[in-house]
Amino acid sequence: MYDLFSDFLKDKNSLCIIQAENPDGDSLGSALSLDYLLKDKEISLYCPVEVPKYLRYFDDWSRVSLDFDFKADGYIIVDTAAEILLSKLLEDDAIKNRLYTAPVFVLDHHETDDDINFGHQGLIQTLPACCDLIYRIGKEQGLLSASPLEEGDANYEIEKKAAEYLYYGILSDTLGLTSPNVTAETFTTIADLVSRGLRVATLDEKRRQYSKKSPRILDYKADLIKRLEYYLDGSLVTVHIPWEDISEYSDEYNPNVLILEELRMVENVKVAVAIKTYPDGKVTGKIRTTDSAPIADKIAGYFGGGGHPYAAGFRTYDLSYEDTVHELISAMTSIEKEESKNE
Repeated sequence: MYDLFSDFLKDKNSLCIIQAENPDGDSLGSALSLDYLLKDKEISLYCPVEVPKYLRYFDDWSRVSLDFDFKADGYIIVDTAAEILLSKLLEDDAIKNRLYTAPVFVLDHHETDDDINFGHQGLIQTLPACCDLIYRIGKEQGLLSASPLEEGDANYEIEKKAAEYLYYGILSDTLGLTSPNVTAETFTTIADLVSRGLRVATLDEKRRQYSKKSPRILDYKADLIKRLEYYLDGSLVTVHIPWEDISEYSDEYNPNVLILEELRMVENVKVAVAIKTYPDGKVTGKIRTTDSAPIADKIAGYFGGGGHPYAAGFRTYDLSYEDTVHELISAMTSIEKEESKNE
């Protein structure tokens, strides 16, 4: 099933693995695990923005560079097949030209359509995480041993490290194995990864240390909570994160991560959206939904974005914050009306 990826690798001595401009635990885990699994290749890792501090519990996070590798034989894009999430790369004419002319392979797990315009191959499979897809490829194509290696084997530490990053990535995108797309097979995958020498308690303690919030960040979270705006009888909640907040706090803690998941716990809320606004007119939205309205991907689609039914995002340059909220209300109302007709 995954021979297409192995065929892509065959004539490549060097590869550059690319994350989009919204790195998260799954994209970072995907990039770093491939760095270990593709041990016979020369690997460079690229992201157009710095790895956020809250993700630096990944030991090799500093391997990810802000400098694009123009000399790689091929490029692997992980955790997105949406060109809008690659816009920061494509704004650079040199990078754009390289991606339009070099071999590119896309690995993604989102349900939305692949809309990347430059030539590429890809494997897109609806799964809980991109790391889940990479695990399956690794097992089928022999990049990861069929069963755990014995300690002392030449590849034991390499596979253990790859397993660690795959484990982190899956847990990140499934909210600790609690998201609705988690299946029994997901737990089987986690069990296999743990059997490869991982110490779960040690890994979780490391993650917790980097997830701690300073008093300053906790004060900022309180400020964000005071800004919440409710619409549609409280079923839609939004929070505005202007550029001033982004520039002041993002390096220490991503405001989206700080607030979004908690909003899904508010009574009557079905859809929560964190909206960031930038000086160049760019507006981004991160959407999270509950079991009562798994329509995040459909809402994002109204703005040309995409993702999962429970988690999605979009970007636009044409709307103000107020206009974006208005469109969100319209989109959610239209989608719910259409779904009620089909019931």
